[in-house]
Amino acid sequence: MTTDRTARTGLLLGIGAYISWGILPLYLKLLKNVPAFQVLAHRILWSLLLLGVVVLVARRGAAIRAAARGRTLLLLCVSATLIALNWLAYIWAVQNNHVLEASLGYFINPLINVALGVALLGERIRRGQAIAVGIAAVGVAVLAISGGGALWISLALALTFAFYGLVRKVAAIDALGGLTVETLVLAGPALAVLIFANASGTAVFGTDRHLDMLLILAGAVTAAPLLMFAAAARRLRYATLGLLQYIAPTLQFAQAVLIFGEPLKPVHIVTFVLIWAGCALYAFESVRGSRTPVTVD
Repeated sequence: MTTDRTARTGLLLGIGAYISWGILPLYLKLLKNVPAFQVLAHRILWSLLLLGVVVLVARRGAAIRAAARGRTLLLLCVSATLIALNWLAYIWAVQNNHVLEASLGYFINPLINVALGVALLGERIRRGQAIAVGIAAVGVAVLAISGGGALWISLALALTFAFYGLVRKVAAIDALGGLTVETLVLAGPALAVLIFANASGTAVFGTDRHLDMLLILAGAVTAAPLLMFAAAARRLRYATLGLLQYIAPTLQFAQAVLIFGEPLKPVHIVTFVLIWAGCALYAFESVRGSRTPVTVD
C-alpha cells in the first residue's frame, strides 16, 4: 500500500510539473513587453529567494556547501550556463511567436538525450529506440531542408537542455542542491542585467504594480515545477517519467495553434508527424524495456 501511495504521489507531482511547464507560455505572454534578458534575470533572482527559504527550512545549507566543491562546482557552473541559455531562448521564442518551434524542441529533446547517452556515455539502447531517434532525425532534416520555421530555436532548446541533463547526470549533487547552486551562480549576472537596465532607463520593474507582481511570481513559476519534478523522479520508474515528459510540449503545441494562432504549415505537419512517430516508438520501447530484461542489440 505504501508503495502504491508513493507511486501515486510521484505521478501527481510529475503531471503537475509537466503541466506547469506546458502552460508556461501563457505566463510569459503576459510579460511580452518585458525584455527577455530582464525576464530571465527576474526568474533567477526570485527563484534564488524561494530556494533559499526551502534550503533553510529543510536545513540543507551545510550539506549543499559540502557537496558544491571542486569538480562538482565546476560542472554546476557549466550546467547553470546551459540552463540560462535554454531559459533565454525559450522566453525569446514565446515573446516572438515561436511557441510551435519551442514545442518541437522539447519533443525531440528526449531523443537527443538518447543519442548523447550512446555517443558520450557509451550507453547501449534497444534497436527500436535507435530507429526512433532516426525517425526524429528525418523529421528535423525535413524542416531544415524546407526552411520552414525557425529551426534554430528548436535545436537550441533541445541541445541546451539535453547537455544540461548530461552535465547534471555526472555532477555529484542532488536536485535541490544543484538547482540552488546553479541559481546562486547566475545571480551575479542577473543582478548586473537589472542594474544596467535601471541605469539605462529601460528597467521595467517598479513601473507597474501588476507587472511587478508577475515578475515576482517568476520565482515560483520557475522553481516549483523543478522541485515537483525532482520529487517525482525519486518516486517513479524512469520509463513512467519518460512518458510524462511529452505532456509539456503537447500543451505548448496546442497553445501555439489554438490560442496564439501561429501558422501550421504543411512542412510543420510532416515534421511533427515524424517526430511524434519517433517519440511514440521510443516510449513504447522504453515501457517494453522496463518490463523485460534488457537485450543488447
